[in-house]
Amino acid sequence: MEVAKAINEFIEYTRKVKRYSDNTVKSYKKDLEDFLKFCRIHSKLELEDISEKLIKNYIMQLNEAGLETISISRKLASMRGLFKYSYMNEYISSNPASMISNPKVKRKLPEVTTTSSILEIYKILSYLDPEERFRIQIIFELLYGCALRVDELCRLNLKDLDLNSKVIRVRGKGNKIRIVPVGSQSIPIIKQYLSFRRPTVDGDSLISNNKGNRIYSRYVYRIVNKYLSQVTEIAKKSPHILRHSAATHMLDNGADLRAVKEILGHENLSTTQIYTHVSIERLKSTYKKSHPKS
Repeated sequence: MEVAKAINEFIEYTRKVKRYSDNTVKSYKKDLEDFLKFCRIHSKLELEDISEKLIKNYIMQLNEAGLETISISRKLASMRGLFKYSYMNEYISSNPASMISNPKVKRKLPEVTTTSSILEIYKILSYLDPEERFRIQIIFELLYGCALRVDELCRLNLKDLDLNSKVIRVRGKGNKIRIVPVGSQSIPIIKQYLSFRRPTVDGDSLISNNKGNRIYSRYVYRIVNKYLSQVTEIAKKSPHILRHSAATHMLDNGADLRAVKEILGHENLSTTQIYTHVSIERLKSTYKKSHPKS
């Protein structure tokens, strides 16, 4: 089978069968299209033409081009998926990517902001008109208070919210559903937003812009970046910082690691464990700043 045809088939498989998120599918497609260009340059157009050596040469080329290790690992993961799928469907007699290991990655600890910074944002918002103020507040409240991903926030419908039970129904990666608790301090803010919420264009979305259309990722990024920039000096000021902060603060205050994993919707506990390192580093920093023996 041609490499190009196999890639198209695999992308459809990730979308329709594996039900990966749109962003994940786009990343897979981009990674594999880049690999296809490399294959064409080397006249390797059939799956059976692809060898382990060719894949390693491609990785070496990416490294020499200065691509970050984590990006190379992601591209390799996309290729592994393609060749695993092709082998399972007997398009190839052996998997050329099965024995190739990831380059070593030094994982960076995620940045976090403080609860006081978020409260400071709420003071800034007090000068806005109520509808705009409560819309921005609920965005911060759900990203931080419920530790949501941006896509999860944007996909929320009104019916997903159950204020009586203090929970929210979240559709995470792969359209997997999880139930996330809503804090008692978040409830009044959500109710205030709902009291000013205008009818939406689709009739379903929980949060909409001032035209009644469902919010989208870039819209949320602009808002979060704008207001975080006014209260914190951290380098990154993206919506994901609020999710990082929520996880770190939960662990700082003694939350069980597995409970945090469920709230975040992580597949593996190892993904959640990065936040234990953040908490430890924060403790070290506090010790160095305040302890007389430090």
